[in-house]
Amino acid sequence: MKILKYLIYLSPIIAFTIAITVRQLNEGALGTRNNPIKIYFTPSVDANRISFNATALTDYLHNKTGWYFTTAVPASYIAVVEAFGSDKCDIAAINTFSYLMANAKYGAEAKLRVVREGNQTTYKGQIITRYDSGINTLADLNGKTMAYVDPSSTSGYLLPKSLLESKGIKPSETVFAMRHDNVVTMVYQRQVDAGATYYSPPDSITGEVMDARGRVLKQFPDVVQKVKIIGFTQDIPNDPWVFRKSMNEDMKEKLINAILDFASTKIGKKTLFDIYDITGLIRTTDSDYDGIRDLLKQQHISFEKLVK
Repeated sequence: MKILKYLIYLSPIIAFTIAITVRQLNEGALGTRNNPIKIYFTPSVDANRISFNATALTDYLHNKTGWYFTTAVPASYIAVVEAFGSDKCDIAAINTFSYLMANAKYGAEAKLRVVREGNQTTYKGQIITRYDSGINTLADLNGKTMAYVDPSSTSGYLLPKSLLESKGIKPSETVFAMRHDNVVTMVYQRQVDAGATYYSPPDSITGEVMDARGRVLKQFPDVVQKVKIIGFTQDIPNDPWVFRKSMNEDMKEKLINAILDFASTKIGKKTLFDIYDITGLIRTTDSDYDGIRDLLKQQHISFEKLVK
């Protein structure tokens, strides 16, 4: 009886001690305040634009799951890839080629895929130039200056470069503008003769331009009248949202469902469009990207060469 009374007397203290211990153990767990889930975004558009709009996403996910989140926009596509290798990144909205690299090097997994206007789940690159440039066909680019997005940009470098090489076209000089809107601006301002960016068809109802030229309409209202498209690459799957391989599977599934729920809401649709001009997300798998893997092999394009 004395032992029982003693245990009853100590039970609040024991319970409190256990609670404190559990809390201390959990403070370092992924999703806690001290170790938030880290979502990275590729810097294909202005970083301030991404960061400002991403707050709505993280707030929704926190309310939905109870976990804490933080976002980052690294300086380059490759920096996003390497963040998976150092466990600095848990989820990334990433471009296709960067995903293939992250998957090959660190086992990152594509779980969601971008949907664009008109329910488009694939996209392609485009070659643009000014109407008054005297360039009317891809063949006219021989010996001209060319702007690309980033060495690991699928639609803004890899596919357009492959397209030109397959036709024996060699620009006199190439530069990397780091963002799709920067490429359009360089072409518009005659800093280069032509450029490569992503293509998306015009809005089916309004006819509004949805390709990369649309990103500079506020700055250059006449960009559509001044900059034209002269060629397209082949279609590839839209960019994926990628998860760290070692993340707990139950956590992945809960996050996937929460992100899809967010994408179906009014604020979610607006946020995703404001970040990357996308209209939704769907589930996807790694095998959906086998076609682009085969293309890279056919073109003898290696990750290591492009990183260098």
